[in-house]
Amino acid sequence: MTPLHLAFLYWPDVRPLTLSLIDEALQLAARLHPEAGYEVSFLQAEAPREGGWPLPGRPWAGQLGDARRLFLLAEEPPELAPELAAALRQSASQDSLLGAAGAGLYPLAQLGLLDGYRVALHWRWQDDFTEQFPQVTATSQLFEWDRERLTTCGGLAVLDMLLEMLARDHGSELAAAVAEELVLERIREGSERQRVPLRNRLGASHPKLTQAVLLMEANIEEPLTTDEIAQHVCVSRRQLERIFKQYLNRVPSQYYLELRLNRARQLLQQTSTSIIQIGLSCGFSSGPHFSSAYRNFFGVTPREDRNLRRSATAGSVAGAAERG
Repeated sequence: MTPLHLAFLYWPDVRPLTLSLIDEALQLAARLHPEAGYEVSFLQAEAPREGGWPLPGRPWAGQLGDARRLFLLAEEPPELAPELAAALRQSASQDSLLGAAGAGLYPLAQLGLLDGYRVALHWRWQDDFTEQFPQVTATSQLFEWDRERLTTCGGLAVLDMLLEMLARDHGSELAAAVAEELVLERIREGSERQRVPLRNRLGASHPKLTQAVLLMEANIEEPLTTDEIAQHVCVSRRQLERIFKQYLNRVPSQYYLELRLNRARQLLQQTSTSIIQIGLSCGFSSGPHFSSAYRNFFGVTPREDRNLRRSATAGSVAGAAERG
C-alpha cells in the first residue's frame, strides 16, 4: 500500500511544540501499526529566523509536491506570497484535503478556499477573522473536519486532530494506543470547546461577576444558592442579580443552570458514564429532574442526545472507510 503523503507547511513563528507533537504522534502510529505509515514532509514557508529553535524540514521551493493532505501552521496571520498562493490554489484544484492550525487558516481564507466551510479557530482570532471572512463559519471547537477541510484551533488540539485522523484512517484502536503511549488522560473530540479565558467568555471584566462565575464552575456537583454566592463575593443578592442581568442578560440561577447542563452534555458525549450518574454529578437531584431540565434547554432528552451523537460518529467513521 502506498503511504498517504502528509505535508505540513509552516511559518517561522510556529511553536516547536506543535511540530514535535505532529512528528511524535505520526512516528508512534507507524511503530505501533506499520501499515498505517504516512509519508510526512515538513516545509518552511519562509526562511527560519536566526537564533531561534532549530525546526525540521526544508524550504518549500515553489512546489508543494504530491501531498494528499496539506496543513498550514502559523501563530500569527502570515503574509501570503503570490507563488505560494498559486501553489495552494493548485492543491485545492487537485481535491487535496487542506487543513490548518492556529492562524494558518488566514491564507486559505484569503484565497476563498474556506468559503462555505466550518473551521475551528483559536479564540484569540475569533473577532478579527469573522469580521474579515463572514463567508466562513468559524467555531470555538477544538477541531473541525468539514468535507475536504480539516482545521484546529492550535496548541495541544493539534494532537486531538491527529488522533481523529488516525481513527478515521486506521481505526479507533490505533488512536487509543497512540494516546496511551503519550499518557493522555483521554482523547478529546472535535466538538469539545476550547477553554476560553473567562473574560473573553463573559465579554465583561466586572470583578464580582468573574468571582461569581468561578465559584459556579467550582461547584457543579453541589450547586450553591444565589444567596451563598452573593455572600462569598461580598455583595447583596439584589446587587449580584443586577450585575448578571447587566452583563449576561440573565439571573445568576439561570446562568448556573446553563453551565451545569452544558457540562452534562459534554459528559454525555465524551464518556460512557450512566445518564443518572451524570445528572447527579451536575447537581440534579433525580433522573426526571435532569431529563426535564435537559429537554427544556436542548430540545432533546439526555438519552436521545447521546444516541444522536453515537449515530453521527458511526456514520462519519463508515463514510471515511468507504472513501478509503
